[in-house]
Amino acid sequence: MSWAFIALGSNVDPEAHLRQAARLLRTRFPGTRFSACYRSAAFGFTGEDFINAAAGIASELPVEALLVELRTIERQCGRGVADARWGPRAIDLDLLLYADQVGSGEGYTLPRPDLTAHAYMLGPLAEIASTQRYPPHGPTIGELWARFPEPRGLTRIDLDLGAV
Repeated sequence: MSWAFIALGSNVDPEAHLRQAARLLRTRFPGTRFSACYRSAAFGFTGEDFINAAAGIASELPVEALLVELRTIERQCGRGVADARWGPRAIDLDLLLYADQVGSGEGYTLPRPDLTAHAYMLGPLAEIASTQRYPPHGPTIGELWARFPEPRGLTRIDLDLGAV
C-alpha cells in the first residue's frame, strides 16, 4: 500500500459537500486521515470563500484508477462534468502526491505542480504529511510549509471531517 494525498475544497454548501466527500473517501479507502478544515478566499475567480482540507489515503490503485475513483466521488457530491475549471464548485478533489511518484499522464502531473504555491493545499497537507518528502528527493512537506510566506490566508474552522 502507498499513501496518496488529496486536496479537498468546496465553496457551494461547503460543509455539507465536504462531509459527504469525507464519508465516501472513508467508505472507499478505510483508514483515510484528514487535516483540519480552513476557510480561504476563492482563487482564480471572484466567488464565495472555499473551505479546504487534505486527506491521506492508502491505496494500491494505479494513478489513473485512483483518479477515476476521485472523479466518481466528485460526481456523487454534485460536481458536474461540465463545471467551469475556475468557478464555484460543490467539491474539488485534487491528487497532490502519490507515494514518491513523479510523472504525468492523462489529466494529471505528480507531484501536483502548484502544490507549493498555494497555502490552501500545502498547509492542510503539512498537518497530515509533514515528514513526506516532496518527490523525488526534495524537502519535507513540513519544511516547505515552514518556508511558506506570510500572510497565508487560511482561517481554521470548526469542522472535523474525521468525525463524520
